[in-house]
Amino acid sequence: MTLELAVYGIVLSLLLGGVVAIFTAYKTPILNKISRAYIELSRNTPLLIQLFFLYYGLPKIGIKWSGFTCGVIALVFLGGSYMAEALRAGLIAVPKGQIEAGKAIGLNKIQIFWYVVLPQAWAIALPAVGANVLFLIKETSVISAVAVVELMFLTKDIIGMDYKTNEALFLLFISYLLILLPVAMWARWAEKKARSAKYGT
Repeated sequence: MTLELAVYGIVLSLLLGGVVAIFTAYKTPILNKISRAYIELSRNTPLLIQLFFLYYGLPKIGIKWSGFTCGVIALVFLGGSYMAEALRAGLIAVPKGQIEAGKAIGLNKIQIFWYVVLPQAWAIALPAVGANVLFLIKETSVISAVAVVELMFLTKDIIGMDYKTNEALFLLFISYLLILLPVAMWARWAEKKARSAKYGT
């Protein structure tokens, strides 16, 4: 369950963050202001409050989702803003000379973005994206607050039944380590690979 929450949250956060990053990096009229407002709202409110609003608040107006769905939406709402800022930083860091070079060889705007800007922006943003991925995996523990049976919920359940607090918490620590350590190692490898790769190959 923890992995499922993390995968949905990370993938959808990247998609949302990519769209928002384009709006903010290129200062798209109206959409830029909406995107900035979303980023500020998302990053300056706790995940738990966002989660409670979805799970306990929306049913008051007739909208009721499962704990899992609310958890995914809350993760995406939070993660999308962090991904957006990381990707925006990558987009605006691409030298203008690269864009001019793309124009000089006859590429249109879409081709310049896809073949020139995006690969370089991704390589620049990858360390921050990797940190956000780890952050979102750890934030899945908050979803236990709405009765989703992920690692934290299960640990509290075991403690409540057997009162073996130390053993349960140790197993929780090991479980998160088994998930996060390979992801952290992959992120470091991907960062080095992206920076040394030949773009377009």
